[in-house]
Amino acid sequence: MAFALEHLAGWGAALGVGLLIGLERQRDDGADEAQPGMRSFALAALAGALAQTFGEAALAAAALAVGALVVAGYLRARGDDPGITSELALLVTLLLGALSMRDPALGAALAVLVAGLLAIKARLHGFVRHALSADELNHLLLLAAAVLIVLPLLPDRPLRWLSGLNPHLLWLLAVLMMVIEGGAHVALRLFGAGRALLLAGLLGGVVSSMATVAAMGRRARAEPQRLDACTAAALASSATTVVGLGSLVAIVSPSLLPRLAASLGACALLLLGTTAWYAWRARGGPAGDTVQVARQPFSARNALLFAALVGAMLLLADLARSHLGDRGVLAAAVLAGFADAHATSTSAAQLHAQHLLDGATAARAIAGAFSSNALSKVVAAFITGSARYAWRNAAAQAALVAAFWAALALGGA
Repeated sequence: MAFALEHLAGWGAALGVGLLIGLERQRDDGADEAQPGMRSFALAALAGALAQTFGEAALAAAALAVGALVVAGYLRARGDDPGITSELALLVTLLLGALSMRDPALGAALAVLVAGLLAIKARLHGFVRHALSADELNHLLLLAAAVLIVLPLLPDRPLRWLSGLNPHLLWLLAVLMMVIEGGAHVALRLFGAGRALLLAGLLGGVVSSMATVAAMGRRARAEPQRLDACTAAALASSATTVVGLGSLVAIVSPSLLPRLAASLGACALLLLGTTAWYAWRARGGPAGDTVQVARQPFSARNALLFAALVGAMLLLADLARSHLGDRGVLAAAVLAGFADAHATSTSAAQLHAQHLLDGATAARAIAGAFSSNALSKVVAAFITGSARYAWRNAAAQAALVAAFWAALALGGA
């Protein structure tokens, strides 16, 4: 009885697959009798389900038959160049009908996905033809190659001939900077300067606040009219850093969090105020639909230079650690913080959790990493951004570092 019910669910899902995709195709093709309609798609799905019950050979034969119909339909109407979307959808429907006999839920879910993809044809075509420029398409392909081809090929381990550097990590940082810049570019076109860049800053801070500061600095230099919005985005990325730092310490060493709570809270309040101030100032800036957006979504050269700078910082930190040993925990934390405050702080918290480092020393190590990371953001701002952008970030980061250490001192650390 259970087997019969399972079979019934498969047949029902197959019929639903055919009717759903056929309904979308019928609506799109309208009165064109030459194109397959609801009945054709329903029959194709049921044929796939039936062939599945007879075995793989029957399913292959059915797929070949529908494939032949696709080729015949194209050859018959290629003079009008109508496309073969409906014919290909018919073949997919047959396969989804067969899948529904094995997994009705998966078959139905994929049918909804296929129908949705078919339904947004006009929007996709309009986006590719009108919204996406040639430069943006080329940069999208470059980013795809960097992520899907280069990144998996790089070894994800320290290499001796690179003085212990991890090429996978360095390339990932370059990719992250390109993604942050590209995301800000897309959001800028969709939402305008203020909200888009602020959102990009918040999200960019999750992966790398320093990369976000550098990316926003480049945009502020190229588009001075967006200085306030870029500054707000850079400070928002630092706010994400503070929240992430507190979350990591709470997870790794909860007993250490009370020592840092006042410092993290003071920095969060300071960042909230300054970010809100510059975001409010950016309201009077140009909107994304009235100002020409930069042609290039990101700069691959700047991203590679940023990764090289991080690599140099990591080499310097490793050199200090090897010469100072255990006594150089604070110095090593400060140097390593130039590249990543989260990783260094997590290491200090882990040492405290294992009772290898007392709470005061661990808190000071985290404060040192936070301070050097703030300095690295200032350096990134001066390298990539305009003078006004750089000095704004320098003042904000100096205030953050002072607030962090002052709150830590008041707490007795």
